[in-house]
Amino acid sequence: MLILKNVEKTFNKGTVNEKKALQGIDLTLNNGDFVTVIGGNGAGKSTMLNMIAGVYPIDKGTVILNGEDISRKPEHVRAKFLGRVFQDPMKGTAAGMEIEENLALAYRRGLRRGLRWSISKNEKERYYEELKKLDLGLEERMTSKVGLLSGGQRQALTLLMASLRKPELLLLDEHTAALDPKTAAKVLDLTERIIEEQNLTALMITHNMKDAIRMGNRLIMMHEGRIIYDVAGEEKKHLEVSQLLEKFEQASGEEFANDRMMLAK
Repeated sequence: MLILKNVEKTFNKGTVNEKKALQGIDLTLNNGDFVTVIGGNGAGKSTMLNMIAGVYPIDKGTVILNGEDISRKPEHVRAKFLGRVFQDPMKGTAAGMEIEENLALAYRRGLRRGLRWSISKNEKERYYEELKKLDLGLEERMTSKVGLLSGGQRQALTLLMASLRKPELLLLDEHTAALDPKTAAKVLDLTERIIEEQNLTALMITHNMKDAIRMGNRLIMMHEGRIIYDVAGEEKKHLEVSQLLEKFEQASGEEFANDRMMLAK
């Protein structure tokens, strides 16, 4: 479903602030893969997701999605095929619009749009049923402004919007990092259920090592713009956090230095 070939990205090239964010990334995701991504600060995790989404142009390499080379396609074109949930709950929704209007925008992603704006009765019924599955009571508040929702409710809604029209790839950039532990656990449960029910291909960055091990069928670890560890299947299932830290030290030659991830282990 996704192939990254020798993808490179350097910010502020030729200046004192030059930063090699991605250094020859090679990654292949098969259809239905759910891959968790971990790494220290500045490892290149979010940059990799942004390269896939087209937020920044790549300097070198190839990005292939479902057999199509999208390396030079702009962000708005790629948005037709991708679902994204950001770390900031305020980013994925339009605060001044109603819940059902946000869902309607998501449902129309990639479709031709005319001047007429309406939400059909069938659409409303579908949105009601989809919201009901979230178990947050939002199905009874479909005409409420999204700006009135809590961070957890907005993140759950964003997750629903990202998967309403099945994306070819779902990108999750530490989407529970800004939530309290109880709310984060609920959003993660929703994430697992939606990915499993729709058989989505997904990349999820997380700062929680236990979540990285528990969720998905594959785990990759990044360091200084490179993938230094890639594990899947039974080996991943039986990983311990201590083993993960050891693998990092073996592959990188240094200790893992990320306070947030250490506290979340």
